[in-house]
Amino acid sequence: MSPESDRPGGRGASSADFLNMMSRYICALDSAGPRVLVTGSTGFIGSRLLRRLAASGYRVRAMSRRPLPGAQGVETAQADAFDRGQLRAALAGVDTAYYLIHSMEGGARNWKSFAEREAAQARNFLAAASGAGVRRIIYLGGLVCGEGGLSPHMRSRREVGRVLASGGIPVTELRASLIIGAGGSSYAMLRYLVERLRIMVCPSWVGSRTQPISAADVVEYLAACLGRPETEGRVFEIGGADVVTYEGLMREYASWLGRSLRIMRIPFLTTRLSSYWVDLITPVKASLARPLVDSLVHDSVVTDRSIEAIIPIRRMGVRESIEAAAVEMEESPPDRPSRRERTGFAANQKILICAMAAYAACGTTYYWLDFRPDVRQWWWLLASALWYMSVGASALFVYNRTRLGYLAAGILSWVTLSFWSLDSIHLGGAQPIIAQAPDAATSARNVAGIALAAVAAAASHNLFHKVIAYQYRGRPI
Repeated sequence: MSPESDRPGGRGASSADFLNMMSRYICALDSAGPRVLVTGSTGFIGSRLLRRLAASGYRVRAMSRRPLPGAQGVETAQADAFDRGQLRAALAGVDTAYYLIHSMEGGARNWKSFAEREAAQARNFLAAASGAGVRRIIYLGGLVCGEGGLSPHMRSRREVGRVLASGGIPVTELRASLIIGAGGSSYAMLRYLVERLRIMVCPSWVGSRTQPISAADVVEYLAACLGRPETEGRVFEIGGADVVTYEGLMREYASWLGRSLRIMRIPFLTTRLSSYWVDLITPVKASLARPLVDSLVHDSVVTDRSIEAIIPIRRMGVRESIEAAAVEMEESPPDRPSRRERTGFAANQKILICAMAAYAACGTTYYWLDFRPDVRQWWWLLASALWYMSVGASALFVYNRTRLGYLAAGILSWVTLSFWSLDSIHLGGAQPIIAQAPDAATSARNVAGIALAAVAAAASHNLFHKVIAYQYRGRPI
């Protein structure tokens, strides 16, 4: 299908041709509502597809659970996929509906039931579309090689496709490999890992193969299906121009950043542990990282290239896709709530690093200023060694601007503050707890250390909460 673009002919047009064109023009004016519905219109792909179709002249309706601001050439409809009544209203007068809905959101409790929610949404949508007389559904699913041992995420994607195709409406299903684009969750997870870490300890899934595809190419395939009736009722696989491993993709992104990357594989690192690691290193929540990581253990490579003969587009390679995503994020960063800040991210970063370095130097005075025999005991020396190792590890993650670093630095700073406070309890007239009472010089050192640890604790707290908002801007902080 394509938007009506016929106009009454000139002198050479016959009367019959003129009447036919006028008839089509009048039918177009009389048609009730838009021809195309885009669900998930505020999402990663939906928002791009909406702009693409509107710019091409299609009569488009955008559907979302939340109220949408109106845009030129786009009608809006607020509907929840769990409410069939709202769906019927949104689908009224629609010929073709794009199904871009998913339920991978919320906390861990929601993650455990996302497959059931997605299946229920698909059943509701099919019932409403059938009642509204929708002629076609176009669905974007996920690409995984083979059918056995699928992750819950990919099983759900396949099940949604089967549910939609179980009715009498022809369904076009595009199964995409990892999508590279500003705002894509899987790509963001890998990108942030590279931006934050120079040395990575990774599970074996980084050796899985993938065929990354640019978000722009995905949108082009989705939009082109409207004008290709031969794609109705079929399943197609789509991918980019290059096939790489996930490790290769991360190395390519590191190369684009102009930095080196060392990766060490640990086969016993489970997907659950990987998701927690991702949660602390990147802005992707563990509840979302878990199903994404589960999906990365499988190869995601195109084995059926039949769509290339029907829609012959020039697909981007990995490097070109990365550059396009970076430009898009730079030019149109996601909207984030603006908050007034007394100190910015960069200032807090410098304060934390300086405070940690200062209290680490302060700790060395135990061995040239403090003459108490207790500090020479083996257990004290062991505790000191572990403390310095923790300071070094925390500083490394802080330097790489990760939430894990800020969390570790905060905990370490509070422990240090508490220790020096207990070692100075005699100043309040209480009996010494950790060791015998220190002299005046050592007591002054403790007070200075307490102040430094308090500054580090405050800075780490600020950074832990600031980093998520800042890193969504799409470039290394």
